[in-house]
Amino acid sequence: MFLRKRKQQNYGKLSSDTWVRFRKNPLSVASLCIIVFFTLIAILGYLITSDQTPYANDQHLEIAVQKPGFKVQMLQIYDKPAEKQSFIKTMLFGKKNTCTSIPIYKHWTKNNKLYAETFTGDNPNEGEVISVSNKHYDIVTKHYILGTDRYGRDMLSQLMIGTRVSLSIGLIAVIIAVVIGVTLGAIAGYFGGWLDKVIVWLINVVWSVPTILLVIAITFALGKGFWQVFIAVGLTMWVDLARMVRGQVLSIKEKEFIEAGRALGFSNFRIIFRHILPNVVGTATVITASNFATAILQEAGLSFLGIGVQPPMPSWGTMIKENYGYIILDAAYMAIIPGIAIMLLVFAFIMLGSGLRQAMNVKE
Repeated sequence: MFLRKRKQQNYGKLSSDTWVRFRKNPLSVASLCIIVFFTLIAILGYLITSDQTPYANDQHLEIAVQKPGFKVQMLQIYDKPAEKQSFIKTMLFGKKNTCTSIPIYKHWTKNNKLYAETFTGDNPNEGEVISVSNKHYDIVTKHYILGTDRYGRDMLSQLMIGTRVSLSIGLIAVIIAVVIGVTLGAIAGYFGGWLDKVIVWLINVVWSVPTILLVIAITFALGKGFWQVFIAVGLTMWVDLARMVRGQVLSIKEKEFIEAGRALGFSNFRIIFRHILPNVVGTATVITASNFATAILQEAGLSFLGIGVQPPMPSWGTMIKENYGYIILDAAYMAIIPGIAIMLLVFAFIMLGSGLRQAMNVKE
């Protein structure tokens, strides 16, 4: 009877009524659409970027720092035949460049030989005339919607592949934080005693250290790199979740259906993971959404400081670091665009968490 009654109670569970209230909040729905949009870009990856080389790192110094909407003719000389690879491999890792690309002003044919004037900037009279005897070539017009950076790379492709870094670091860091925070919080709240005191002491110690300093310290200890950032950010985000789970467990473990479970001889493991934690999922989801935004900001900050994701892997923080000097020049957009992308994604996760919190608040 008590166990059947448990299903009718709601201590922070995500119910159908919660989603109905969530959908009535236009700002929450808009934030969810933004997150889905960025997620699709991250998943499709190289399939939708104009630069399909690994890390979108096709550099042409001749066309560096070009304005948005820039287009140029590109002479592509194929050194070797293109390798066939699967759809999934292209989506995840891109394609290796099998040709030599040269930006040109114009081209013409004479005596069965191709001649082209190379691109050198705004003055077409300074271009060098080159000849191509290789018959395996192609001439295409490349469009750079957001222009190029100081290395002549496609800004839009860099921005799109950088979405993967931000979302993946947010996801893995949140998973690490959820595993540690929920486990420690549930153990402390359910068993109490000296175990609770030790875990609370650990929570207070981690809580007292500034997050960014702790992340930097862990990053220095583990080294610079992609996976190191995952671990460093994840190991600093579990405190909020652990405090919340501990408080919720302390309250729920005194309910009648938990006493009924003990009377029936259920193990502590089953009571915690089958009867207590499902009632904490809703509140934990709100904190997780907020932690996702925090992880994105921390990754961008670490990359800006040069101790996060390392080149040539594109990251929004790295893009700001490489281009912030252009803010005082006439190319401020090179640093502003990735900054806007960070702002939109962080704002979306914050509003998603706020919308979930309001939807779960029955009083509102």
